[in-house]
Amino acid sequence: MTTTIEAHRLVRRFGRFRALDGLDLVTRPGVTGLLGPNGAGKTTLLRVLATVTPHDEGTLRVLGHDPSTDVGRLAVRRSLGYLPQDAGFHPGFTVFEAVDYVAVLKEHTRSRARHDEVRRVLGLVGLSDVATSKVRTLSGGMRRRLGLAQALLGTPDLLVLDEPTVGLDPEQRIRFRDLVAEAGHGRTVVLSTHQTEDVAAVCSHVVVVNRGQSLFDGTVEELTALAEGRVWLDDRRDPRAQAAWRLSGGVFHHVGDPPAGAELVAPAIEDAYLLLLGPDATQESAA
Repeated sequence: MTTTIEAHRLVRRFGRFRALDGLDLVTRPGVTGLLGPNGAGKTTLLRVLATVTPHDEGTLRVLGHDPSTDVGRLAVRRSLGYLPQDAGFHPGFTVFEAVDYVAVLKEHTRSRARHDEVRRVLGLVGLSDVATSKVRTLSGGMRRRLGLAQALLGTPDLLVLDEPTVGLDPEQRIRFRDLVAEAGHGRTVVLSTHQTEDVAAVCSHVVVVNRGQSLFDGTVEELTALAEGRVWLDDRRDPRAQAAWRLSGGVFHHVGDPPAGAELVAPAIEDAYLLLLGPDATQESAA
C-alpha cells in the first residue's frame, strides 16, 4: 500500500522547548488517529503536516512532496483539507460565504461548479439549513462542523483534522465518524483527538504521542492488546492501581498490575492508553 506521509526524526522548537523531539510517523491510505495528553505535540505535528509551520530538523515527505520547498509546499496544499483547532471564520460572513471564500482560496474558480461544491459539503455536515445564517450566530458545535465542511472541499487526498469532535453532540459525532470512515477509503485522514472511542470506531491505525515523541504506532487491536491481563474489577478501589474509577454498578474498574486472584476483564483502548502514558495520562505535560 502506498505511503502517504513519511516523517523521520522530526524536530520543531519553540525557543528551548521541543514540541516535536525526534518524532517518526508513517501513514498510508485510511484513518490514522493521534492520541496523547495536552501538550504532547499533536497540534504541532498536524501544523507541520498541513504546511502551516516548518520543521527544524528531520525529513518529511507528504503525498510524495517535500513541504520544505516552495514547489512541494504548494503541491501538498492543493491536495490537502485542514481543520485547525480554530478555523477563524469572519463572523460577518454567512455560512455559505465562509465556505465559498475558502473554495476560492483553493482555486475553485468556476463559480457555478464552486457553489455546487459548497452546497455539497454543507450538506455532508448538516449545515444546509443554516447556509444563510451569519457565522457569529452559530453554536460551537456548528462552527466545528463549518470547519469540517471547508476541509472536505474538493475531496482532498489528505485530510488533517485537529480535535474535530470538540463541541459535537452524540448524534453529530456519529455522523462525523461516518464521514471520516467514508473519507478514509482510498485517501489518508490524520486526526487528533482525546476521545479514545472515536479512534476505536474509525481508525485503522493509531499513534500515541507524548513529549514530542511517538510511544506507539500500530493498529487499534495491537494497542488494546498491551493491556491484556492488566484490567480488573473489585468492590473497593485498589490504591496500587495505576488508574481506577467507579462504574455505574458500584464496582471499581482498575488498570495496572492486578493482585493475585483478581477478576480480570477484557481491556479497552482507553485502558492501554492509560498504561502506556503512565502518570502523564492524567497530568498535562509541561508545555
